[in-house]
Amino acid sequence: MTKKLAFLVFCLIALPNLGLAASCSRINLTRCLDSACAINLSANPAARCQYCGTTEAGAPAASALKSVTAGSASKSSISAKELKQAPSDPGERYVWATKLCLQKIQNCTTEDVEEAYDPLIEKSCTAAGISQNMADLQKKANKNKKNASGCTDDINNCMIASNKCGPDFSKCKDQEQFDKFFAACSAQATGCSAFINDARTKIAATRETNQATVKTNVTNIVASYIRKRIDKVNSINNGCKNDNDFNSCVATVCQNNTTYHCNSDDPDIKKSEISIANNLCQFYKTACAKMKNYSIEDMQKDLDQLMEEAHKELNL
Repeated sequence: MTKKLAFLVFCLIALPNLGLAASCSRINLTRCLDSACAINLSANPAARCQYCGTTEAGAPAASALKSVTAGSASKSSISAKELKQAPSDPGERYVWATKLCLQKIQNCTTEDVEEAYDPLIEKSCTAAGISQNMADLQKKANKNKKNASGCTDDINNCMIASNKCGPDFSKCKDQEQFDKFFAACSAQATGCSAFINDARTKIAATRETNQATVKTNVTNIVASYIRKRIDKVNSINNGCKNDNDFNSCVATVCQNNTTYHCNSDDPDIKKSEISIANNLCQFYKTACAKMKNYSIEDMQKDLDQLMEEAHKELNL
């Protein structure tokens, strides 16, 4: 039991009966504290440490936290009803149980708790430590029993680290780089010497799949870009053909932006409105004149070059 927990107990408000001359029954005090701190002790030697010691001893069964060991209930013990209010945190439960038991067991003090019960908790924590050490040894033993799948996972997790190939293997495009990282990662995978070749085959296949996927994605993106650009050129060319876009623009301006819609009976007004519409839509003719100098074939050639440069940049 740590001194920190003992200090918490000493901070409790002294009870009126502390000044009596009668001696404390530490047997009853221990029995009372055990009703909160030693549940199922016969089956779990670490119970006192888990319930009223430290969280590092592990958690007891959740179903037992609010129950009293059969046959332990008495006037000098914490009842099942009272136990329902017990904190689950070991330190808080220790303080809670101590305060309640000092009320039940007359003439006892926090010093009695420290001298009679803290050593029991310490022994329980020792038992918990031994159990924990055994559990750790078992985990290590199981960990050393490697199989092909486990070794492949271990080496692969090492390979895709950001300081090696990376999750997408983008840093291992060169075979030499891949070989270097694989050698380092396989050396770190203890107990996997029998499964190295199998792991290499599977990880190399994953790397090739990733690289092929990247190349496909880049090709699709650039191809989509090329298609949109060509479709746009086609659309513009169709609009320029026979001044289709220019004429459509003039008709819209006449309809929406002139008083007589370019159809006045007065020849001068009609001519003036048409002239205004022509001037507002002149940019179509200017744009079309420039487009005639850039054919779809020229654009396809430029965009093919773009595709080649993208693949070269990505080493695809």
